[in-house]
Amino acid sequence: MEFSHVDANGNAVMVDVSGKPPTKRRAVAAGRIRMSRDCFLAVRSGAAKKGDVLGVAQVAGIMAAKRTADLIPLCHRLNLTNCRLEFTLHPEGYEIEAVCTVLCEGQTGVEMEALTGVSVSLLTVYDMCKAVDKRMEMGNIHLVEKQGGKSGDFHFESEGCL
Repeated sequence: MEFSHVDANGNAVMVDVSGKPPTKRRAVAAGRIRMSRDCFLAVRSGAAKKGDVLGVAQVAGIMAAKRTADLIPLCHRLNLTNCRLEFTLHPEGYEIEAVCTVLCEGQTGVEMEALTGVSVSLLTVYDMCKAVDKRMEMGNIHLVEKQGGKSGDFHFESEGCL
């Protein structure tokens, strides 16, 4: 198996996409943050001291997706055509699930943008709630699906994962 970001000499390189035609790209990523009951109830009710936790986390995730090339060294700068970040509350486990969907028409995929959006949104939840619960755990951050590009479509299957 060859890695696309490493040349024959083992040097890190940005992949050359100049010869590829632009196509419609879509990626969806998801992740969760688990917290204490009290923290979860404060977020759900909007009673967190720092304000609207999920509203701020939503904006932070979208901003991060737009700035992925500034954070991940070999990512291409993309002109995103849409980015959505949605949260689902799971009261049975005091978890919040973040799902980021990113679209563009370009020469390379938007998987990193979706993953970055989810990650930063969860980090923002942590930052805004850490005074109440420092034991929050983020996890299960993964690519759910992608569409477009040379490698075709991808849909996450939980069987066979680490």
